[in-house]
Amino acid sequence: MHCPFCPHEETQVIDSRVSEDGSAVRRRRRCEKCDKRFTTYERIELSMPALVKKDGSRVEYSRDKILSSMRLALRKRPVSSEALDVAIASLEERVTSLGEKEIPTSRIGEMVMRELKRLDKVAYIRFASVYRSFEDIESFETALKELK
Repeated sequence: MHCPFCPHEETQVIDSRVSEDGSAVRRRRRCEKCDKRFTTYERIELSMPALVKKDGSRVEYSRDKILSSMRLALRKRPVSSEALDVAIASLEERVTSLGEKEIPTSRIGEMVMRELKRLDKVAYIRFASVYRSFEDIESFETALKELK
């Protein structure tokens, strides 16, 4: 494992733990050259279906894109990284259990909204406002009524 702080290739594993949901192994590492510490995560690599966009084009599933979208919606909200990891693991489990080779991005968006709704109502509204392209107050009111 390369050190993210210097180009040294030798790092020592200080601690290994299984994540709360059991979907990853968290490893605490120390660089043998610069002595800085960092964390890595080891996850099972799943064969995810291709995503079909609205225009018909196909893209690879990207955990990082979903993570960054959810983080943006959760910005400055009281949700832990662990809770976010559990939500993404749950979403990925649902996607793989569908057993499909292709899934519309709209379906993934709905799954993300479901997870955000469970995690934090404000983050859900933030994401929904962009995802559903709210253009007026009535759109927000409708989404808020869904929450109640």
